[in-house]
Amino acid sequence: NGDMRYYSGDLVDTDLYDKWFRVNLIHDVDKRNLTVFIDGMIKFETKDTGAGDFYFKCGVYVAPANISYYMESRWRDIKMYKKSFYIERRLVY
Repeated sequence: NGDMRYYSGDLVDTDLYDKWFRVNLIHDVDKRNLTVFIDGMIKFETKDTGAGDFYFKCGVYVAPANISYYMESRWRDIKMYKKSFYIERRLVY
């Protein structure tokens, strides 16, 4: 129905089916904070689950039961940035 959800629960945004939109995600591992932006606007904030092996996946994890066997997501111009501990410490001094 065009909804984006955090896993299968909390609603992130609506009316996203069959259109391009920009997704930005900030994951502050130290503070365990996750912030999702859709087209430049904050749409969702939460604490992460606390697992030690984080990774990003561009795709669809799962659809709700009895919806469809067909799931698709399209991505382009993906950029990932990482703030390293070394750079952060160097700036502090």
